[in-house]
Amino acid sequence: MNYFVIRFIINPVLPGTDVLTALLGELPFESFVSTEQGLDAFIKEEDFTDDLLNDLPELDFKFTFTVEKILQQNWNAQWESNFNPVLVEDKCMIRASFHEAPQSGIMDVIIDPKMSFGTGHHDTTWLMSRELFVLDLKNKSVLDMGCGTGVLAIIAKKLGANTVSGIDIDEWSIENSRENAQVNNCPEIFFEKGNASLLSNKKYDIILANINRNVLINDLETYYNCLNNNGVLLLSGFFENDFNELNQKAISLHYTFEKKEIKNNWCLLKYSKTQ
Repeated sequence: MNYFVIRFIINPVLPGTDVLTALLGELPFESFVSTEQGLDAFIKEEDFTDDLLNDLPELDFKFTFTVEKILQQNWNAQWESNFNPVLVEDKCMIRASFHEAPQSGIMDVIIDPKMSFGTGHHDTTWLMSRELFVLDLKNKSVLDMGCGTGVLAIIAKKLGANTVSGIDIDEWSIENSRENAQVNNCPEIFFEKGNASLLSNKKYDIILANINRNVLINDLETYYNCLNNNGVLLLSGFFENDFNELNQKAISLHYTFEKKEIKNNWCLLKYSKTQ
């Protein structure tokens, strides 16, 4: 499988990079890497068309871009040049296999992302990772929707979750998640290709969904039906200004709002199901 990388030079870089990431997340782009000048966005060769970016709305910042084809075997060189360890406060280090392990007392999570999204560098992954340390995951059943690299599922398992599953629409992400689970001594995590249609008649104590806003709004009812009583839903993958729309939908479905966390305008929401 080959990919294209669209290299954006954005002025000003912030908040332009965050805004553009959110907009491109509605298109078939699969992963993003922030750069000093803006953003690299990755998309499968078969999903790319010359007019893909023509329908972007008028923006308050300027950008230019170049398009480069990346052969699958060259991917590692692409991310290794940009991938530094990520420390989630003093609780967890998300690193590549070629980095040194953290000091004792800090959870060590090894992620080799290949072409999958979710290394902890993005604010939404960081927010979700931090929140997992707040939850009581002991002996709980956990679902990671849009699992990407499997990083959230792996953290949940290391925090004591009983059964952990991950779902992603991309076969490459599922393959990568399985590899990362093996490296982190969590081979029992079950990863499956698909979407929310796989959730019929399944139940979980905790659901993690770090996906774009439109998918979340569409799938909130399915998540609710899959949550056990007193279950918890964590949402991220969207901006703070999307809060009202998402919250109104969640409340209409009888979720109980618990908290909101913000990092660089990216948002995390926590809900519970109480009856």
